[in-house]
Amino acid sequence: MAVESIAACPIPHVEFAELHCITNYSFLRGASHPEEMVKQAAELGYQAIAITDECSYAGLVKAHMAAKECGIKLIVGAEFHLEEDLHLILLAPCRTAYGQLSALITKLRRRSPKGEYTITLNDLNWGIDECLALWVPAVTDIQTLLTQGRQLKSLLPELWIALELFHEAQDLDKTAHALTVSMRLELPIVAANNVHTHVALRQPLQDVMTAI
Repeated sequence: MAVESIAACPIPHVEFAELHCITNYSFLRGASHPEEMVKQAAELGYQAIAITDECSYAGLVKAHMAAKECGIKLIVGAEFHLEEDLHLILLAPCRTAYGQLSALITKLRRRSPKGEYTITLNDLNWGIDECLALWVPAVTDIQTLLTQGRQLKSLLPELWIALELFHEAQDLDKTAHALTVSMRLELPIVAANNVHTHVALRQPLQDVMTAI
């Protein structure tokens, strides 16, 4: 009876947008094509999906075509790992932000050897004021996070904390620290998942590439 009662309960509709997705265009990191990510998000009922390959727009054309076909909103973005041990995702909510993010990627790639890039806090001083920045805090002490948060907040007009939980031992600490930083610095928190595969069956391939 209990099982039947649970099964009969309607599943509530929850609007959700995934804001951090890595595809196979991030070399040896993502195990799914951008169009696979987009189609799976549409099938799951997501409102939108952001393709955020590392310092790259490479997968956006295929993602855009799939989004038009599926009727889901595509958010343009890119992920960056700063030399100061900071992890950021920059999203483009408008055409101006798209151009700013494109210019940043181009600058970072041009000054580095092919296939590489370097970025520091100084690179955030100008030219990306229309972008929405998601900060993925490292697992470290709260004072370090507060210092990093203040630095980022002084440079980025729109800064949110991305809370990414993976059912692991650090989840409780990550949540507590994110809440503390959010309250102290008045920064919004958003859920993200750092997606690298569109279905669980692709996990073995992901494991192989991670091992490589």
